[in-house]
Amino acid sequence: MQEPIKMQASKIILVHNHPSGNAQPSKKDIEFTQYMHKTSALVGIDLMDHLVIGDKTYTSIYSQQKTKIEGK
Repeated sequence: MQEPIKMQASKIILVHNHPSGNAQPSKKDIEFTQYMHKTSALVGIDLMDHLVIGDKTYTSIYSQQKTKIEGK
């Protein structure tokens, strides 16, 4: 039997869609991103971005909220 593949992520990007087609992050999206930023840092993984996919467009939460997320 083959050994399971061990994944060692040092960086991650979160991506999810809004079925409404509106790619603007909600307040909950931003709060979740802040939570994941702190949580991933605890285990040494860099959260690179969180993308919200809409109808033929997307929004990078980090490009809009970087200062708020990092607490600077």
